[in-house]
Amino acid sequence: MRSSYGRSFALAIVSAAIPFLSSPALAGASAGELNRLDSSLTPIGAERAGNADGTIPAWSGKWLGTPSGVAYKPGDRYPDPYASEQPRFVISAQNMSEYQANLTDGQKALFKQYPASFKMIVYPSHRDFRYEEAAYKNIRTNAKDVQMTADGNGLKHYPSQAPFPIPHSGLELMWNLRFSSAITTEAAVYDQAVVYPSGSIAWGKWKYEIWSPLNGPKFHYGQPLVDRTFARVGTDLPLRDRGNIIVSQTYWDHEGSDLTKTWVYNPGTRRVRQAPEFGFDQPQGPGGFRTVDDDRLFNGSGERYNWKIIGKKEIYVPYDNYKLNESAIKYASLLQKGHPNPEFVRYELHRVWVLEATLKSGYRHQYAKRVIYLDEDTWMGLLADNYDARGQLWRTNMQTTFYAYDAQRFYPAAVFYQDLISSAYMADRLTNEGKMVRLNSNPEFDEGYFSPDSIRSSGL
Repeated sequence: MRSSYGRSFALAIVSAAIPFLSSPALAGASAGELNRLDSSLTPIGAERAGNADGTIPAWSGKWLGTPSGVAYKPGDRYPDPYASEQPRFVISAQNMSEYQANLTDGQKALFKQYPASFKMIVYPSHRDFRYEEAAYKNIRTNAKDVQMTADGNGLKHYPSQAPFPIPHSGLELMWNLRFSSAITTEAAVYDQAVVYPSGSIAWGKWKYEIWSPLNGPKFHYGQPLVDRTFARVGTDLPLRDRGNIIVSQTYWDHEGSDLTKTWVYNPGTRRVRQAPEFGFDQPQGPGGFRTVDDDRLFNGSGERYNWKIIGKKEIYVPYDNYKLNESAIKYASLLQKGHPNPEFVRYELHRVWVLEATLKSGYRHQYAKRVIYLDEDTWMGLLADNYDARGQLWRTNMQTTFYAYDAQRFYPAAVFYQDLISSAYMADRLTNEGKMVRLNSNPEFDEGYFSPDSIRSSGL
């Protein structure tokens, strides 16, 4: 987790900024709007057409699952269907001015901070993959009835993806972002690394398991347990946190601020306690480098921010990042000083929604403003710029993605959080030197596995 303004025009799909509604709109999409999903828009709400100069192609959706001509079996790493392609060009600090209309403020800051080493290798753009028809049917069926709770913190009558395929407000766009990672089960051991300016690295490792019945193959609204997502995270590194286990249940259809129930097992005390304060800007990872709600660029309740759609743009974004996740790429090569090795990151020009969040008066968060760039074809966050209370750009973050053939979904892979003030960065969700992630496969989770009793009995 693209900008082809023909090189310099700002796309005006949304010609004016659409503010967060102090009273969230409760109505779903109209029948006339939903008809666009079968004509000018894709089944998930993106523009079917390419851009004017052809650098963004029309959506084909020609591949469901493994692409033709690709040899893959479940459990393998995903082969790159575009491995034979050559770059179109390379953006550097020296030629950045030619492309600046299609760059984010965070990308421009990286060119300025690392003029000798940071670059963006741009490849042809692709829009070739699709979800199964059942997912699109769920969107069309439920989008007309979806409702926000009165406070905007929950949803009623939602589909399993893209509750607002034609968003009218920033809050609706935020909900599309939260529903974008449409995987039913995910089981992985992820490596984390904070790379300091000296080149020294602080390591983290965590076992991550998630179960979202909402994304199951036979989803229907009102089905048991589709109202929540279950997560279980165990820490192996850093050593001081080894053995900590967190389980949580995040509810989609609740009002109020108590939307996530979290319990923590501490091996030092051998006790499980509820942690109602867990979330938002609580530090996480080695050295507390990122916040809890930095996960997938934004993940969690949006109650502390006012949300606004800035518009739609064409931006160079990380896309089809199969190469970055290959086991042949070792951390010693990937995690260079200043920023990850740009030789391994593929950029394409795509249209993105620009979503701005500004901190509400009377609320607290490390980030006073966030600007998130959402891929129109998946609603996934690909880039994010986070600002401190002084209005200074503090962190610029990048989430890489690719299409997972077995899950038939786009998948959030390695994520990089760049601290522009300290010149350190964090790499998260790394699997290059470990086992492949298991998506929508065994083990079959159940509610008991994500209970406080379960982590009490399995703790060290």
